[in-house]
Amino acid sequence: MGGAVSAGEDNDDLIDNLKEAQYIRTERVEEAFRAIDRGDYYLDSYRDSAYKDLAWKHGNIHLSAPCIYSEVMEALKLQPGLSFLNLGSGTGYLSTMVGLIIGPFGVNHGVELHKDVVEYARDKLDSFIKTSDSFDKFEFCEPVFVVGDFLEIATDSHQYDRIYCGAGVQKDHEYYMKELLKVGGILVLPIEDQLTQITRMGQCMWESKNILAVSFAPLVQQSRADGDKPDSVQLPPVAVRTLQDLCRIYIRRTLRELAGSGDEDSQALRAGAQRVPQKRKRRHCRRRRINTYVFVGNQLIPQMVESEEEHADEEHKDAEEEDEEEEDKEERDLGDVEILKQANVFRDQILALPLPESLKDYLLYYRKK
Repeated sequence: MGGAVSAGEDNDDLIDNLKEAQYIRTERVEEAFRAIDRGDYYLDSYRDSAYKDLAWKHGNIHLSAPCIYSEVMEALKLQPGLSFLNLGSGTGYLSTMVGLIIGPFGVNHGVELHKDVVEYARDKLDSFIKTSDSFDKFEFCEPVFVVGDFLEIATDSHQYDRIYCGAGVQKDHEYYMKELLKVGGILVLPIEDQLTQITRMGQCMWESKNILAVSFAPLVQQSRADGDKPDSVQLPPVAVRTLQDLCRIYIRRTLRELAGSGDEDSQALRAGAQRVPQKRKRRHCRRRRINTYVFVGNQLIPQMVESEEEHADEEHKDAEEEDEEEEDKEERDLGDVEILKQANVFRDQILALPLPESLKDYLLYYRKK
């Protein structure tokens, strides 16, 4: 499913279209979408299709249409510190965006049936952490992916604040997924061709709301020989962060806050994700005269009068020269913008600290850039 919005030329263009169509409605969701380039989750040979509002599948690798993901993100009503479970986590694209919102004190788990897809998701996650400047603008809850059939999750597993299922669900599996949800939690899943939001109001109380008509591939279960006992899936433990990890979180938070209180030039550098402004289009005017009539005494006499277009045309040469000067200035400004886009003031601050190189590397998550 997809095609609800126009194709974009890049990730920002795609997000602009999703906002205009009201699929993205909150600032928090918009920031997460802009931080994660959808094209990075495509194979290189298919990247040209990344910014179309269409689903993509290659072998076991699958991405839903952007309009679906945006509706899911809005329906989950994410907040910092929540726990999230992604059933059928796929490439990790959605889980990574969720991690930007729930932050370092949340829980971010994913279960995926195909081992090759889990390896693909881990590679993409590692690339985001190591190479994306967007990573330094957020406090992140890193997703943890496990291989297995999510219909075989161990019965003693913990419950979650938010759950998403990325495959078409049979009605008889609905209750199974509800039981993984905490009271007050939200489950979003496609069921009976409807993307549905289910809120757990109490131990046996549920509230359902249809969000969007969708068409999802049906849920695939792990194949096994007749009589074989299915493998139970053990979800990752919810572990307390180490003191070392807490120190890194708070040092980076402090530096980020300090970076946000600098002068205007520093703030411009920190706006690294700003978009390159588009050049202003020239206005081309046509010379034209209009037949009209005026009264002279008692007579009606035809007269040629000047139109507004002709008046505009008289200034066309001067305006064209001004446009050329402005475009030259814009081209110089574009060069400055490209420099700004490459700057990462936060990273430079860490590198400037009087600390051992090994500690700087740890604070930077061993980033390559």
